[in-house]
Amino acid sequence: MAFKIGFTAETEDNTVSYIESESVNVNTQPKRSVVEIYFEKRNMTLSYYNDRFDLKLGDLVYVEGKLEGMLGVIRDINYNFKIKISDYKRVIAVVDRSVSGEFFMAGSHFVSFDRQALPYRKILAFFKAPEEEYDDFISGSDGSGFSLGNLSDLNVPDAISERGYEYYVENRVLFICIDAGKGRAIVEGRDIYEVEFEFSGGQIKSLTCSCFCSNICKHEFAVMLQLRETLGMIEKNYSGAFEKSDYFSAIRKSVLFNFAIDGKKSGSFTLGQ
Repeated sequence: MAFKIGFTAETEDNTVSYIESESVNVNTQPKRSVVEIYFEKRNMTLSYYNDRFDLKLGDLVYVEGKLEGMLGVIRDINYNFKIKISDYKRVIAVVDRSVSGEFFMAGSHFVSFDRQALPYRKILAFFKAPEEEYDDFISGSDGSGFSLGNLSDLNVPDAISERGYEYYVENRVLFICIDAGKGRAIVEGRDIYEVEFEFSGGQIKSLTCSCFCSNICKHEFAVMLQLRETLGMIEKNYSGAFEKSDYFSAIRKSVLFNFAIDGKKSGSFTLGQ
């Protein structure tokens, strides 16, 4: 039996509509402030100068300096201050946690067939700071491919396939999507890795990973296993939805709840058949 989850709130006229998590509008007038930011991975709180964003308590941010690339949460905001600018690093990015749309159960993940519900770049910012403008990447492909239904064709060494399988069962594939044949995924390892590929008629081509391994890596193998499982669930429970939209995205359940729901103090969500 297929279930779906919707995030809703009752309006004044007693109708039900989809809601979005609170988000930061970087186009609003920034308020200069000195903010205290807690970094869970380091279990430390540090102060930073902000002159770019209208920050709120609980916002998730990235900063410059030694902790660049590490996600922090705003714990305190001070608008009355006088500091020496050279003594403070700045807040450089704020994570947009707004989520709106219809999501369907698919094992360990939620699935959506709406391109606007879970844009790849928005989800990537949950785990990685935005890339600098000067960062430039190129890739190449020999045009070869393989069947998703027969991963043994990859001839992956046992050690790699075993580690990839462990990543898969541990739900380290945080996000995966296919949009008009272009596939992308986010995998949690020692770092956050991005996997890209092409998908058509059950065939995979141009499989690459940002770990820059020259051969098939454990991250890619884990993504292929997750892709095969997710597509199987889509075909079984939501027949035709992927073909109709030519798009699907799947996000690990805990990721969606941690970023889109955790910390909200109002609103509601409904579970239904």
